[in-house]
Amino acid sequence: MPFTFQFGNFDPNAAFGGGFNPESFQRSGSRQKKPRKARRVMGSPFSRTLINLAVTLVFGLGYFYLELPALNLHAEEFYVFVFLLCAVYCVCAIFTSGFQGDGSVRGYLGFVRKQCAIPFLAVLALIVILALGALSSWVVLRAGAYSKLLEIQSGNFTAEVEEISYDQIPMLDDDSAARLGNRKLGELADMVSQFEILTDYTQINYQGRPVRVTSLRYGDLIKWFTNRGDGLPAYIIIDMVSQEAEIVRLQEGMKYTTAEHLGRNLYRHLRFHYPTMMFDSPVFEIDEEGTPFWICPRIVRTIGLFGGTDIKGAVLVNAITGEHEYYEEVPNWVDRVYSYDIIMQQYDFYGMYHNGFLNSIFGQRDVTVTTDGWNYIAIDDDVYMYTGVTSVTSEQSNIGFILTNQRTKSTKFYPCAGATENSARESAQSQVQQMRYQATFPLLLNIANQPTYFMALKGEDGLVKMFAMVNVQQYDVVSTGATVAECENSYRQTLAHRGLIAAGQQTPAAGEVREQTGVITEIRSAVINGNTHYYVLVEGNLGYLDFNAAEVPQAVLLNVRDHIRYGYILESAEFPEQGIVPATGFEYVAWDN
Repeated sequence: MPFTFQFGNFDPNAAFGGGFNPESFQRSGSRQKKPRKARRVMGSPFSRTLINLAVTLVFGLGYFYLELPALNLHAEEFYVFVFLLCAVYCVCAIFTSGFQGDGSVRGYLGFVRKQCAIPFLAVLALIVILALGALSSWVVLRAGAYSKLLEIQSGNFTAEVEEISYDQIPMLDDDSAARLGNRKLGELADMVSQFEILTDYTQINYQGRPVRVTSLRYGDLIKWFTNRGDGLPAYIIIDMVSQEAEIVRLQEGMKYTTAEHLGRNLYRHLRFHYPTMMFDSPVFEIDEEGTPFWICPRIVRTIGLFGGTDIKGAVLVNAITGEHEYYEEVPNWVDRVYSYDIIMQQYDFYGMYHNGFLNSIFGQRDVTVTTDGWNYIAIDDDVYMYTGVTSVTSEQSNIGFILTNQRTKSTKFYPCAGATENSARESAQSQVQQMRYQATFPLLLNIANQPTYFMALKGEDGLVKMFAMVNVQQYDVVSTGATVAECENSYRQTLAHRGLIAAGQQTPAAGEVREQTGVITEIRSAVINGNTHYYVLVEGNLGYLDFNAAEVPQAVLLNVRDHIRYGYILESAEFPEQGIVPATGFEYVAWDN
């Protein structure tokens, strides 16, 4: 029956065309959704694929140029690179294909899956590889393999490590070397306004001397732009013994360095020529002729995909020309291939896991770790890294120490129970506490067949003021001195007084001919009984060497800064302070140019 309700003169049936239905009126109040229109599709499927690939390729080339990931399954950054490429392709595919679905979440996911099937499968495969690679590298399962990364031999310190001469003892640490370098650069007005010093100094043996070397870098981006045509004009050598800094100017500047920003940037230069290799941080060195090189150690993973980090050879890059070559066995003049952190990490793996993973947690029988510090010392024209070894359950004393050749990774462990390096530093600082000197991290020396910590004592200005020697096994045996010679003489006397060495070992026996090497710091001459005598002062010695020109005629050729090996005779047991001793002859180790 039709609805006939009227209100005044208003007739709903008439108003709505004579057939008003309340139910229809209510349904019409809620508007039905219209189907979503599909986005416009760009071209044919083939053209869309080309566009997607082109955009992905452009992104990949840009990312590769900036981030320089190694194209290697052992490199974690490779997986990030591939994931980003897949993500970029999928985003492009969605935009170029337009959305074609029924508007539901299920329809949207189905569309995405259709457009991104191949990238999705690639990501899934990489995730599986990552999981398997991580599992195969897990130390819990591969503890035995980790413990064998570093081959360790036992040694006898006093029998195998010779007493070092004064002219071979490094007296500077990184901070002191950096201060000297900055001060030297500040003296050169033409350089200090344009260049700065690269803070990473490398300790090497150069022409028989322990030195630290580093490159310059551009002051800022503008100075790089105005100077890059000529390259970096010089590098710095810091003599670790004489504490002298030298700016070595180059006839042709260094154009391939870490300070470059474009194609000549060292990292980019390496990546473009060795796209699959992984590298440790490059180090700056010079060969015996003074040619600057970058030593770029090649990293390999030897346990599973991501474990067992080790070094296998190095790429040597000429810093001037950019010429490069990979050596699996590096030349002998190279001093540093293995960094301290890789060596210490590999020893820690050995110390922790050589009796199994569970033993490293429960029981901890014979579990050892390296101490918190390291230093370098030259032995037989190679640079060795030194660090102490302590028990994992005790940080108060060392059970020994290791010496590792930084070129070959040859490592020896020397058992020697005694004080830790930090304990030795505190003991040395207590001797001069009124002066508030700070001790550097110690070197390990053989003095009178006694393992001895040697360290420099620095003032508040960061410069070396004194030297200290501390006996490793009895660290209350401490001696200090203003020079190395004075410090050693006092130390030997203390050892003899404590009965640790025989009285005759305080100094060499009088009357015998001895040999020593050193750098000439002063030359004087005088005519005595018709013969010319040259009185030569060598750094580290307290007296003058007397060369009689009638007996040693080549003494007339000596110059200050010549590095010589000389023979001399003491008439008493000690070198006389500011005295004169007869010299028997000399030969050049290196001479001043």
